[in-house]
Amino acid sequence: MNVSITGRHIDLTDAMKTHIMAAAESLKKFNMDITTVNVIVDSQQRKGKEHFMVEFSIKPAHKGSVIIKQNDDDFHAAVDLALERAQKALRRMHDKEVDHQKVGLNEVKAKDVNMTEAKEALDDEIVPVELELYKPREVAEVLEELKNSDKLFEIFIDKSDKTRVLYKRSDGKFGLF
Repeated sequence: MNVSITGRHIDLTDAMKTHIMAAAESLKKFNMDITTVNVIVDSQQRKGKEHFMVEFSIKPAHKGSVIIKQNDDDFHAAVDLALERAQKALRRMHDKEVDHQKVGLNEVKAKDVNMTEAKEALDDEIVPVELELYKPREVAEVLEELKNSDKLFEIFIDKSDKTRVLYKRSDGKFGLF
């Protein structure tokens, strides 16, 4: 990782350069293969006070650049705030890369799946079945089925063509809607 530090309208001291270098080195923890980090420190006079602008331009390999600009009255605060924002941006890029494992078209082609055979296999598995829900049933019959199963409820149509629900209550009894 190449780190270049530039000062505009300011002479950077060794302590300032060391602080910026430490900040740039902390970006390595994201394993993003960062090729260059350009840091520009600008000093301006505003209302008689010195004001600092720090710009981080981070270029990871094979990805877009991350550019962070931060203003503050204190040099160290400006660098630290810019570093936090840069880490947040790199963390998002890293998480996107790691979490979203996408299978590419070449991997799908490498599986050597014959689409016609797959379609025929799916066609063979589809079997039309008449649902039991539409057959009228007695409440006593459904009650016996519910007692002998692990189901919590059963939906059915009774002999008078009403849709009914028979359910197990928490006290062990049965309810009917």
